[in-house]
Amino acid sequence: MARVVEKDRRYVLHPITDAATHARSGPSICVVSGDGIYVEDIDGRRYVEASGGAWCLALGHGEEQLVRAAAGQMRKLSYSPGFFGRACEPVALLAERLTAMAPFAARRVLFTNSGSEANDTQLRLLWYANNLRGEPQRKKVLTRHRAYHGSSGLSAGLTGLPVFHADFNIPDSFVRRLTAPHLASEGVPGEDEAAFVSRLRDELKDTIEAEGPETIAAFFAEPVMAAGGVLIPPKGYFPAMQEVLDPYDIPLVADEVVTAFGRTGAVWGSDTMSVRPSSLTLAKQLSSAYLPIGAVVVGEDLEAAAIEGSDRHGVLGHGFTYGGHPVCAAVALRTLELFDERDVYGHAEAMSAVFEQRILQLAGHPLVAAAEGIGLIGAIELDPEVGVDPWDPALLSKHCVDECMREGLLVRQAGLRTCFCPPLIIDAEQIDEMFGRYERVLDRLLTAGR
Repeated sequence: MARVVEKDRRYVLHPITDAATHARSGPSICVVSGDGIYVEDIDGRRYVEASGGAWCLALGHGEEQLVRAAAGQMRKLSYSPGFFGRACEPVALLAERLTAMAPFAARRVLFTNSGSEANDTQLRLLWYANNLRGEPQRKKVLTRHRAYHGSSGLSAGLTGLPVFHADFNIPDSFVRRLTAPHLASEGVPGEDEAAFVSRLRDELKDTIEAEGPETIAAFFAEPVMAAGGVLIPPKGYFPAMQEVLDPYDIPLVADEVVTAFGRTGAVWGSDTMSVRPSSLTLAKQLSSAYLPIGAVVVGEDLEAAAIEGSDRHGVLGHGFTYGGHPVCAAVALRTLELFDERDVYGHAEAMSAVFEQRILQLAGHPLVAAAEGIGLIGAIELDPEVGVDPWDPALLSKHCVDECMREGLLVRQAGLRTCFCPPLIIDAEQIDEMFGRYERVLDRLLTAGR
């Protein structure tokens, strides 16, 4: 297996990775197997998947039902494109199920390979519909600083994290970014939740008026901002935003790539955070990450645009070779069935109380500046100013990741915020184990040399 590590160092260009360090030192870990919430590396060490891979491993590793679904569909029909109106059973059944369970009056689903492609598609369909309606000036999109909506061309433009823009020349002249709805980091001294929400509501209204409401295509929003550091908005935030959006007929696109399917303690993050979406972006837990699949769930307006555009142009000129792949759809369909058959949503809701209680207990640690969680997603923010010899923030962040690896804990670090997003199948004992390991990391960091 040492040869595999060297081949990885020599030949693989990893995404979202320090490429210079990887080229010199090789991969941070080489994983060879997984079971439930755990993975094992080439040296036989076990780790807790505390971030669910990349926010997505809902049913954990080794779910035999999903293996059978993939193998069965491969034997029956290994591939068929969705182009030219070609249908296949798992895609049609999955689309029917998603439209039936969506938290708005959904009509149709366009399948993609990822959340990035799905958000790209959302924006293309919005622009397409506006052009067909004779409103070509509606091109601008409202998003938030610290948002993540993807890393492809258009979706990276929507993303509000600087590292995804630096030296890439990503087109984003059509984007207007608003304040991230996170009181602890974005509030001003003396501001409570109500005042904070009021200020962000005024900011939204002022931005729309300044830009011209007739130029705004949509407002893209994650119910909980994951990659930005698990930023949980105040409960009144989304109702206040929609009070502003609705009179202008500005649609709200709910990016539920991370929050859908039980992550926030409800089936939809939109339900948890009182979002009334016009359309949905889905991926990740849709297949429990076993195979790549994304989805754009649309209502009557975008359905009508697709039909009208095809009458005008002869075809809806958008799609992906593997979008709506029958094997990926079969796995996603079985994933949704398992969520219901095993009451995964009920289990996740029950474990939410345990998760939230345990993460908040760590708020009292001397190295912790803040801790928050909702459902089975949360973050702990480190305080670099603790002690007589304060940390450099970047160094503290790096040391935290390294110590978590030593402790057998795979986490997602967003600056000083350690993010947790374990598989939905995690139980109370495993939650305690996960945060127990992290507490030992905090204790070591507290006494570590700078």
